[in-house]
Amino acid sequence: MPETLEELVMLQPPTAERPLLGTIILVVEDSRHACEALRLICQRSGARIRRAESLASAERHLRTYRPRIAVVDLGLPDGSGLQLIEQMSKADPRIDGIIATSGDESLASAALAAGADTFLPKPLASVSEFQNAALSLLPHDHRPRSVVRPDADDVQPDPIALKDDLSLAAELLRSGSDAETLDYLSRFLSGLAKCAERSRISELGDMVQALVEKRDGRPEDVVLAIEREAAALERV
Repeated sequence: MPETLEELVMLQPPTAERPLLGTIILVVEDSRHACEALRLICQRSGARIRRAESLASAERHLRTYRPRIAVVDLGLPDGSGLQLIEQMSKADPRIDGIIATSGDESLASAALAAGADTFLPKPLASVSEFQNAALSLLPHDHRPRSVVRPDADDVQPDPIALKDDLSLAAELLRSGSDAETLDYLSRFLSGLAKCAERSRISELGDMVQALVEKRDGRPEDVVLAIEREAAALERV
């Protein structure tokens, strides 16, 4: 007998309106904006999510419970998501599905070679696209007989999540500007720009990349630029 409400929900069969009901999804994603989009998609699909912001956090999660599906961003603060994908793909028992995601579509082949079942490019905003990918990885007895597609297919994450990402980027840059940190921030901001579809954030990524290559700029100037963009989101 289930001991908690969550356990009871996880025992419910999927329905046409909520085809991922009963499915726990581990989302390994450092961007709060990207994770908020996935949270909204899963909420509308009936799935429950757990979020890990890094490889270390994901490994802690996997030691305590086994999700049915994992969605793994390939660019994480403490390493590449490829190593986590390889680890999960070799685990016994293996989880039902491993979905790799990135704003860099050229990484798709590497993700599949590491053991991912499929690759979804960012931004992840379509409910039906995600449902199709996730359902194709689940056992047949865990899929509904039919699926009712939502009238409004795309989700719109709260701008506050994007502001939080930018604030964290500024904080990280303020605390250190070593080559490894700058390289990570450049990739993070470039991916965030694609997810949020904001060209100004892409320009911030270019500013960090200039620091990486020691071509131009000062870290403090980039921090101010990031903070101005975060402040602008409060007026959206």
